[in-house]
Amino acid sequence: MTTTQLPTSLPPPSRWAVRAAHAVALVTLPSGVWRLLLAAGFTAGYTEAGYEAMGFTGWGAVYVVGLTVGGELLALLTLGLVRPWGEVLPQWVPLVGGRRPNPRAVTVTAGLGAAALTLILIRFAFWWTFPHPDMTPLGSTIAGILYLPLVAWGPLLAAVALDHHRRHRAAGL
Repeated sequence: MTTTQLPTSLPPPSRWAVRAAHAVALVTLPSGVWRLLLAAGFTAGYTEAGYEAMGFTGWGAVYVVGLTVGGELLALLTLGLVRPWGEVLPQWVPLVGGRRPNPRAVTVTAGLGAAALTLILIRFAFWWTFPHPDMTPLGSTIAGILYLPLVAWGPLLAAVALDHHRRHRAAGL
């Protein structure tokens, strides 16, 4: 299989974009760790009745772990916008390994993802304005603090996607 080489005229990513891409992976960690605690059987701020009502056992635990792992994997994909493995897919990727993805499709997908994440996660900025009767007051505060970094995921992804677009446009790709 032929491996597509990186265009030599492609400018390197901006330093701020590299930092923002790494920040995306970090902003998902606090809420993920909290969800893993829930799946492991810790009430993590819920009242006993609230924990049971949320169904964090059995298939509920599988869902919570899947949500956490899936979210972190999606966050790590942001690094592909600033790393060589995002310009030419690794050989081990089935069917498309060694190929260069269409930069416009990558930018559009990242932009749509950023918009969706912003719309979905903005509610965590207003966590404290809604009552949480199934949680203890301290648990509600801690959960709000742990989920607050997620609000930055969409805007950070948008910024990295714009840098990706700028670099490819400058290279004429």
